[in-house]
Amino acid sequence: MKIALDAMGGDFAPDCTVKGAELASQEIPDDIKIVLVGKEDIIQSKLREYNVDNPSIEVFHADDVIEMGEHPTKALSQKPKASIPVGYGLLKSGAVKAFCSAGNTGAMHVGAMFTIKAIEGIIRPGIAGFIPKESGDFGVIMDVGANADCKPDVLYQFGEMGSLYAKHVFNITNPKVGLMNLGEEEQKGTLLTQAAYQLFKINSKINFIGNIEGRDLFNDKADVIVCDGFTGNVILKMAESFFDLLQKRNIKDDYFDRFNYEAIGGSPILGINGNVVIGHGVSSPEAIKNMILLSVKMAES
Repeated sequence: MKIALDAMGGDFAPDCTVKGAELASQEIPDDIKIVLVGKEDIIQSKLREYNVDNPSIEVFHADDVIEMGEHPTKALSQKPKASIPVGYGLLKSGAVKAFCSAGNTGAMHVGAMFTIKAIEGIIRPGIAGFIPKESGDFGVIMDVGANADCKPDVLYQFGEMGSLYAKHVFNITNPKVGLMNLGEEEQKGTLLTQAAYQLFKINSKINFIGNIEGRDLFNDKADVIVCDGFTGNVILKMAESFFDLLQKRNIKDDYFDRFNYEAIGGSPILGINGNVVIGHGVSSPEAIKNMILLSVKMAES
């Protein structure tokens, strides 16, 4: 199995990506290879600088880089030989089983739509986030930023995709799916959530438990939390801020340590024909390592 990493993606690339790949290579079986995609001369010099001489790490050359601030669609069409489109090319051809990057999020999302494309029948692929549960497990929240505005059938599909992910990657049998709302009653919420509720209610494909509230994020009421990308992004960023607040106050707590973005590594795009994980732009070597490990787990499942 080969996992491709955009070696040029992220605020601190390629230093952090090279270091992260080395850390990940120490935790994966020998038959799994990490393919660093990017400017070969730069990557090779960084491998030498950090004394990385590892048969599990390969380099695949890409001429260009899509910078963090560039317009995604424009950059992809103007830079077809940049690390992100080259990485997607490897994924599409089957040369690698997963592609991950801490680079331009928009370019990663648009690249997925244009290269490996959405699964037939999926209206809008979405980005899944992970919420630490009090029980020690993680819950899936979807969408966390790809689709700020959604229609009811899109929310229903998020529930279905999130449920499949929870079942096959987190090994949760019959995951409980909850719709994020401002009250538990069926008639509560916006026109969107009220209409989505009816779609969930009449479909037996997933284990829908009804509306959930913000207080249910961290308990075990739901394994999969469904919301539009605007709401999900606000929730995820707020949850991440807990970790920063506790760090500033020198408070150590095992549960809240799991709110650290580094521990999770990245967010998968669900609903596309391939395994893709997007990392934080500020990803450290530890975060890059965990993003690769998450990609391996997805590819294996």
